[in-house]
Amino acid sequence: MALEVKLSDTVHSDDVRHLHWLADKIGPDLIDAAVINTGPGAYRRKDGIAVIPASLLTA
Repeated sequence: MALEVKLSDTVHSDDVRHLHWLADKIGPDLIDAAVINTGPGAYRRKDGIAVIPASLLTA
């Protein structure tokens, strides 16, 4: 699993370029990739990368 953290409420294509680079290097051994951000809701981008608000990570 690869995680990227962004202090923004939106995630743009440029924000996930390192996750795409890592996926190319690791290949099928990479189980999943996600960006943790300050946005209002969780969703999965069309490229398969999950977007998870930090607020959902609290207990």
